[in-house]
Amino acid sequence: MRRIFLIVLDSCGCGALPDAAAFGDAGTHTIGALVRTGALHVPNLQKMGLFNIDGIGCGEPAEAPAAAYGKCAERSAGKDTTTGHWEIAGLISTIPMKTYPEGFPEAVLAQLRAATGREILCNLPYSGTEVIRDYGRQHMETGALIVYTSADSVLQIAAHEEIIPVPELYKICEKAREIMQGEYAVGRIIARPFIGTYPDFKRTANRHDYSVSPFAPTVLDRIRDAGKSVISVGKIADIFNGQGISEGHRTVSNDDGMGKTIGLAGRDFEGLCFVNLVEFDSAYGHRRDPAGYTEALNVFDAQLGALLPQLREDDLLMITADHGCDPTAHGTDHTREYIPLIVWGKRVKPVNLGIRSGFSDIGQTVCEALGISGAGLAGESFLSEITA
Repeated sequence: MRRIFLIVLDSCGCGALPDAAAFGDAGTHTIGALVRTGALHVPNLQKMGLFNIDGIGCGEPAEAPAAAYGKCAERSAGKDTTTGHWEIAGLISTIPMKTYPEGFPEAVLAQLRAATGREILCNLPYSGTEVIRDYGRQHMETGALIVYTSADSVLQIAAHEEIIPVPELYKICEKAREIMQGEYAVGRIIARPFIGTYPDFKRTANRHDYSVSPFAPTVLDRIRDAGKSVISVGKIADIFNGQGISEGHRTVSNDDGMGKTIGLAGRDFEGLCFVNLVEFDSAYGHRRDPAGYTEALNVFDAQLGALLPQLREDDLLMITADHGCDPTAHGTDHTREYIPLIVWGKRVKPVNLGIRSGFSDIGQTVCEALGISGAGLAGESFLSEITA
């Protein structure tokens, strides 16, 4: 294979993992929740075999799937974006990234105040839309930073773009990244700019993530070191802190991400185009909006129909997720689920890939398909199962 397009439908899980109850996620099923709305219309994914996946228990199976299909269990200790993507790329995180369910300790807050010269509001786990509604006016009156977290390993800083311009907020988050290392380390620092007037504040597309670097080389490093391209679309470059990325394309929406991906399909390159479509998670999963999530997946399916004709004889398309975020589950957190796996290409045999023992089988397959060694990375390639 010459080009691989790996698209992550952020949070689009396909059923609770066996250990989901330990995470408070028994019975969760993101795709199942979308099917139950009665409005899901994804003919391309359906024809590829999405509803033929072992145990998915929803939707209409295809009589003769057009793609290879299966699902992957998570081996890492977590259910967050960073852990999921790193596992796809060959790294198993055996220790969960640190979370702060009671807010950040005073030792952290003191360093943030000293580094930024600003006071701090909130310091609690919070919904991103609710936190600017509840603290936005006070922030505009005082200039204090809205600092909050979630059930994920994140420190998020929200600021109105007229009070703290976006470049300044980015610098503040860079300082926070320096502070949140070692014993205080979190997976991501996230800049959350917003605009508007109380109570109608609205987050903008100027979000920026500052991740910790992967603890070892990944599939992305192997590809780039072999002289091939690793093109990121969406927040992939942020998730890997730029490590292993040769070219990055930021996006403002799922539509923008798919538009850029379709454009890249018209380019000549050799290597991996790694895509994250974050709005499934950020705009619909966390906000527990099954109708919005359903419509977003319908739109993706239509865009998928536009991408497929652009793919060449020696291309490989892989569609998956990084965790679940069942929009009908309690709370606002991610959910511990299997991730779907759809693999399409003109040389791909439409076979049942079953239940893979780790997300990392994806990364190993990418390596083998590009003729690169995956030795030392987690996972087992399934390339021989899908090619003649």
